[in-house]
Amino acid sequence: MKTFWNERYKSNEYVYGEAPNAFLAATLVKLKPGKILFPAEGEGRNAVFAARSGWEVVAFDWSEEGLKKATILAEKEKVHISYDLGSMEEIHYKAGSFDALALVFAHFPEDLRAAYHRKISSFLKPGGYLIIEGFSKAHLQFNAVNPKAGGPKNEGMLFSLEDIRSDFPEIEWELLEEVNESLEEGNYHVGEAALIRGFGRKKNTN
Repeated sequence: MKTFWNERYKSNEYVYGEAPNAFLAATLVKLKPGKILFPAEGEGRNAVFAARSGWEVVAFDWSEEGLKKATILAEKEKVHISYDLGSMEEIHYKAGSFDALALVFAHFPEDLRAAYHRKISSFLKPGGYLIIEGFSKAHLQFNAVNPKAGGPKNEGMLFSLEDIRSDFPEIEWELLEEVNESLEEGNYHVGEAALIRGFGRKKNTN
């Protein structure tokens, strides 16, 4: 899969566009800026938007080409992002060190997803915010007829509401929903999509 993403990202154009994900952008601007983590950040469009909005941004991905593109985009927008190169197994941050986490189309193998989500959640402070958007299992009907709809073609890598609730039991959800919406993100998220999106806050342990 690392080879797949390096191949996808090596073109000069930004394959998912340079604009941030709409749900992420609309949610993030409502929050007081702090320190935010973007796992599986790819070409950096969301991380750069957060930095422009006043956040201290940390991101990671295992794609060298993604890192290159994110660095170029940050320089173009005259912002700083800290972008680490590594897989989920290789990445380690101090527990409770982020005010927010943003998981935007970060899909993992079914047998690893829950463990990866728990690891990511451990980096979030009590009282910190989680923003998530990804493709639901119902999305298969759309990418079967429209290759540009994007998303994994393996149902096990797609989300259900039950998956997300189970993977993040410590999150009190203000919003968690499944919706159908038309995407227009570069060349690979185009057209009708079935999405899971959520916004919630990590419970305080006190």
